[in-house]
Amino acid sequence: MLRIHKLHAYYGDIHVLKEVSFEVDEGEIISIIGANGAGKTTTINVLSGLLRVASGEVHFSGERIEHLPPHRIAERGLIHVPEGRQLFSSLTVFENLEMGSYPSRSRAQSAQSFEKVFKLFPILMDRRQQLAGSLSGGEQQMLAIARGLMACPTLLMLDEPSLGLAPLIVGTIFQTIREINVSGTPILLVEQNVFHALSLSHRGYVMESGEIVMEGKGEELLTNNHVKTAYLGV
Repeated sequence: MLRIHKLHAYYGDIHVLKEVSFEVDEGEIISIIGANGAGKTTTINVLSGLLRVASGEVHFSGERIEHLPPHRIAERGLIHVPEGRQLFSSLTVFENLEMGSYPSRSRAQSAQSFEKVFKLFPILMDRRQQLAGSLSGGEQQMLAIARGLMACPTLLMLDEPSLGLAPLIVGTIFQTIREINVSGTPILLVEQNVFHALSLSHRGYVMESGEIVMEGKGEELLTNNHVKTAYLGV
């Protein structure tokens, strides 16, 4: 479904991504793990068109998309839920969800999408007339994911969904991610919470200094000595 081949990207003169290659297949949850500054968020930004590719290829559903603008990529169903939520804080929960269904491919299905996200996140139904900026951190993250789902993603990219959340809420968020995947949506997950990410994922990639240095099944990476030492504190 998604194939990245020898991707290079820069911030100014800084070479951030160096020959990055990986794949996401139908039905999978794939995680990219790594320390701060490893290039994880940059990878997601490149895939969603927010950062230009220097060289390399991005294939999505059989089409080259690396030179398309962000709105064209979103129209094709590759949906990005950004780090830090990036909600419209002065709009209500309902209005934020409406903005999620802005792509033309999702507008006709907005009624069904509202039903789906309110079933997945009942608290958002209760808060639908509340300003997004007044929600708790966990509720804001739920809204960010729900807004992404309103776009009817063919593949959903989640950037640090557990960032800044209490442990109890983190568990709820990851359980919801599993439910989204079970319902049929492939997920590309960028996450610093290595244990939760790999426990959830079918496969994972380890990124260090802008390069993929290791890959494998989620449970295999959890038992890898380098991963345990560098990222799990074992």
